[in-house]
Amino acid sequence: MRSPQADVHHSASSWRQPCPPAASAERSALVQRTAERILALGHGRLLVGIDGFTAAGKTSFGHELAEWISAAGRPVLRATLDDFKKPWKDRHLYDRESGEGYYRNAYDYEAVKRLLLDPCRSPEATSCVLCGIDPLTQRDHSSEGTSLGADAVLIVDGVFAFRPEINTYWDFRIWLQVDAELSVRRGAERDQDWAGSEAESIHRNRYLVAEHLYLREADPLPMMDLVIDNTEFTRPQLVTP
Repeated sequence: MRSPQADVHHSASSWRQPCPPAASAERSALVQRTAERILALGHGRLLVGIDGFTAAGKTSFGHELAEWISAAGRPVLRATLDDFKKPWKDRHLYDRESGEGYYRNAYDYEAVKRLLLDPCRSPEATSCVLCGIDPLTQRDHSSEGTSLGADAVLIVDGVFAFRPEINTYWDFRIWLQVDAELSVRRGAERDQDWAGSEAESIHRNRYLVAEHLYLREADPLPMMDLVIDNTEFTRPQLVTP
């Protein structure tokens, strides 16, 4: 008998993107195989991290993965690290606009651990927080808890997900691989509405610089359980089995 579909609990953030429609049978099959590998880890809470360059497709892949896992009967929590950045109003206290400053200072890893990751790792915890501060509205959601079941699967997407500060929390690590120039092009197109003519410069001189620094310092790729070339959404390719 097939398990009844479980709920997917999303962050309250206004930055949240919708779940994309199925792009191809080939993509759906890859996402399903990924979901099956994660579920094969067993019962109890599971924490899944999805990383890759900006605009690699991390959020979309996380949403697709959540749908498959919930269809198998496991409740899913969806979060993104962008919802745990330090408040924009405090940016005068530190550099957040250079590439190195963005890497060093933009994300509040203590909040990520305290509100989200530590509760999910604690068997006694019955709730967690899926959004600290909304990156667009800057509204503080840190007091808004979400029910945390004993068999919940937490799927978190975001750049720098495997930095030493939070790397030990994950049960399964996924890297979405795209070329650096494609990352800049996709990101600039996506962020035209808020960044305007500066969108490409922001992606090339801030985000891409930060991501190269991350690759040098944290060297995350050897840690991955799964690397997927996501250059073509309709034809993602497994890089590691």
